[in-house]
Formats: sequence, structure tokens, C-alpha cells
Amino acid sequence: MWDNPRLLNLTANILIGMAAVLFASAALQALLRSPLFPLKEVVVRGELNNANREEIANALDGIGGNFFSADLAAVRGRLEQVGWVRQVDARRVWPDRIEVRLEEHVAFARWGDSGYVNTFGEPFVAEMDTEVQAELPLFAGPAGTEGELARRYRRFTELLAPLGVAPGHGVLVSVVLTPRHAWRLRMAGGLELELGRDGAEPVEARLARFVAAYPDSIGRLPRSVAGAAAGAVSPRHVDLRYPNGFALRVAGWKS
Repeated sequence: MWDNPRLLNLTANILIGMAAVLFASAALQALLRSPLFPLKEVVVRGELNNANREEIANALDGIGGNFFSADLAAVRGRLEQVGWVRQVDARRVWPDRIEVRLEEHVAFARWGDSGYVNTFGEPFVAEMDTEVQAELPLFAGPAGTEGELARRYRRFTELLAPLGVAPGHGVLVSVVLTPRHAWRLRMAGGLELELGRDGAEPVEARLARFVAAYPDSIGRLPRSVAGAAAGAVSPRHVDLRYPNGFALRVAGWKS
């Protein structure tokens, strides 16, 4: 072995490499423990309208380590548990600061009896004023379908806009997707629409056909019966699960 220069060089290189790794590891540990790089400031950015600032401060309290050793993943994890916080971005800013950017949920609808759906179609749980809750549409459906309901709500609202209420202004007060994946809608004036399930004909096509026929059908009924825009209070139900029309159930119709 000692007479083999190539083997000696290889052994020397391995030993030098091992020494370099050990030195780098020791230097990293010293850097992580060093008092020369204290963490002096945590800056929180982002537009906060609903998140509780005290809860945010408590989540940031007690961040351990220095500038290099502070656990950013733990910081993100704590802040993501704060109500209304949707997304957290945390980064180090030389020489002594951590900058945190928060994004809040924007409530788009109520989800059943226990939560909300944001504008991205994601479920979340938070405290909300009852008056604000009342202004949101109600979604209900199987777990995991929140995004689908949000997407369909937007499309249904666009289709119903010709009935007199602009998109996004509450023409729909509830959208329900049943366990059998059938769609049911309730309009602001109480009109219920049974769309059924998607098939050879998508439910949007049935809704569009109903909107086109509305002026010459439900729109011509007496005020005590006719549509949501007329302010009727009698419950009404329209079954759109027919290939060439729809069935109307009316309570208290006086011709």
C-alpha cells in the first residue's frame, strides 16, 4: 500500500474530504449557536381585516434561536393556525430580521353549518359577525366539493343574470350538491330550482333553457305567484330535469 502513490493520493483525498465535512459541520453548529447574529425584529406584512392581531403576536412569541437558526417552518405552522389566515410566507432579511407576509381568507360563502368557503373554493373555519354571515350564500355538499360549488355558483349566477339581478349580487342564496351529485338552487325571492345531475346534457344547459323561457312562463304568472324579482313570498319549486321543458309547483296560485 505504501508503495502505491495512486492509492496513497486517494486515501489522502478521502481523509481531507472527511476533515472538511467535519470542519464545515462544526462551523455550522457554531454559527447556529452564535450570539453574534441575534434576531432583533419580526415584521408582519399583508392586508389584515379579520385576523386577530393578538393571536398573531402570540403565535410569534418565543421564536427561538438567532438569525440563522430560527425555525421558519415552525413560524409558518403557528401562524397558519390563526383564524382567517390562509397563507404564510416567512423569510430571513439580513442582518437581524424575519419578514412574515400573511394572506387572509376572503369569505365567499357559508359551508353547511360549520364553516366557510373562500374565493379560491377552499374551506376554512373562522369567527364571523352574524350580519356578515347573512349576506353570504349557503353552500352544502359532500366533503371535498367546495371548489366545485364555488365554480358552479359563479356560472349559475351568470346564467341567471338576465332575470334582473347582476352577477355577484345575491341572485342565488343557496347552492346544494346532494350525495347523489344532483344540483339544487334557491333564488333570493324563494324560487327553488331542481337541476338534477350532469349527464348528456349539463345542468347549465337546463338552467339556460329555463332563463330563456322565464319571461313567457313564470314571468307571466300573477304577482302572488310569479318570480323572485316580484317579491313573492309563496314557496315555488321548478323541476328542470326534463329534456324539453320544466314542471312548476305553485302554492296558493290564484288565477
